[in-house]
Amino acid sequence: MKVKYRVKTHEDFQEVIKEKKTVSNRIYVLYYKKNELNHSRVGISSSKKLGNAVTRNKIRRQIRMMAQQVINFENSIDYCIIVRKSYLEQTFEDNKKELSILIEKANRRIKNEI
Repeated sequence: MKVKYRVKTHEDFQEVIKEKKTVSNRIYVLYYKKNELNHSRVGISSSKKLGNAVTRNKIRRQIRMMAQQVINFENSIDYCIIVRKSYLEQTFEDNKKELSILIEKANRRIKNEI
């Protein structure tokens, strides 16, 4: 995933979270917000509860791959994905399916707001 498609700075993360628009399940918490750009961006946060740095980086890499496959980057939406500990108990495919369900929910809610 290209860097321009990522939410990188602390300020950007806080801006999305401050909007308080969220959907969640037992694996992820997904915050979302419309942006002024011509593309979507994704930020991923993984807590120290998930494991050491190597494990957390692996999880973030996996989620970036899932996001590339699931998210339509032509929408103008910022997503912040927070990973819960139950992520480690599921397979890659199950985690991907759960993420796609959350992305669809968020997109429906944004369309309903318009």
